[in-house]
Amino acid sequence: MNTKFFNFSLYLLISSILFSIAVCGQEDRNQRAEWKFITKAPIFSSPLVENNHVFIGSLDSNFYCLDLVNGTLIWKMKTNGQIRSTAKSAGKNVLFFCGDGKLYALEKTSGTIVWTFQTKDKMHDPFDYYQSSPLILDEEVYFGSGDGNIYSLNTTTGKQTWSFATKGEVHSTLAHYSGKIYANSFDGNTYALNKKDGSLVWKFKSVGHRYFPKGEMQFSPVVVNGLVIVSGRDYNLYALDAEKGYSHWNKVFTRGWAPVITPSPKDDSLLYVGTSDDYLLLCLNSLSGREMWKANLKFNIFGACTFNGDTGYTSTLMGKCYAFNRKTGEILKIYTSETYLAHRLDYFKEDDTFRDDIYSILHSNEDLIEAEYKVGGFYSTPAIASEYLLLSSTDGSIYCYKR
Repeated sequence: MNTKFFNFSLYLLISSILFSIAVCGQEDRNQRAEWKFITKAPIFSSPLVENNHVFIGSLDSNFYCLDLVNGTLIWKMKTNGQIRSTAKSAGKNVLFFCGDGKLYALEKTSGTIVWTFQTKDKMHDPFDYYQSSPLILDEEVYFGSGDGNIYSLNTTTGKQTWSFATKGEVHSTLAHYSGKIYANSFDGNTYALNKKDGSLVWKFKSVGHRYFPKGEMQFSPVVVNGLVIVSGRDYNLYALDAEKGYSHWNKVFTRGWAPVITPSPKDDSLLYVGTSDDYLLLCLNSLSGREMWKANLKFNIFGACTFNGDTGYTSTLMGKCYAFNRKTGEILKIYTSETYLAHRLDYFKEDDTFRDDIYSILHSNEDLIEAEYKVGGFYSTPAIASEYLLLSSTDGSIYCYKR
């Protein structure tokens, strides 16, 4: 056989195999959605899935009920404000907070309004992305508002049980432990309130930061092993004593915020923290703050983790959702928005780092937010239902993938 011909044939064979592997790998990394439902504006809230229905609100002011299996619209209800709150289930009703200042209770099967409760909600600034999502305990719903108040209402009637006034917007979702409600406020404080009457038990003031002197406590607290884990705009993560309010430990992030904190799905003292400008997903020992592992996800993380067994899912504002091993941090799979695939090279190189000329493209923080919209950023928390993974995106879409 001609040696040159043999070498060329071998080259073609190897090239073909490598190309096939590359294509299969790319298809595996960028799995197509089973279905996609498109709204008319970005989505920051996370999907609520119940009985094969998906409930979600959009910045287009509509609240939607979709079929889980095929994504078809079952009903929608128009409000008078942008919806940034994740809905919660309360018996026959679904509850969510809205930019028109109202907490809505809708009948699940029809979208009919059962009751509303009016506040004077307002957003803090362009980087205040979320509204407080309802916390439902027994027959009460607890939530915060941009009017600075924390409210407790009866879930059946919407009648106010109590309220507590802070000195800043409260857009964090509240937490509960041992008869107390915990909330973060833009006034820089974390509050512990008596669940029954809203009286103050203790408050903790963040240290602040030179760029954010108030140390605005923007993000949502979680409770793990008797510790209230909180973070804000002062670049700190705090572990507060749930009973007394003092700090057991804190961890400083040098580049920015730690917006999302997720407790372990197991009783193993692990804590998962997503960071913004550090681009890190970390696993910490909740009792000491000791780092167990960290993974660089290459972009800002604002959505909490969701778990299915030992597999976790978290997303970035680049339009990527990562499946990872919760014990090791190993990345198992990547899901992407369609707009990331279409527009990523407008801002990023092939390795997902910023283009060398990025500062000639992005001139302000507002430009960066628009870019995150354009690449279909995931600000939301992934939802898992049976074999489905659901993601809501700033490209206005709800994506449903087979896991």
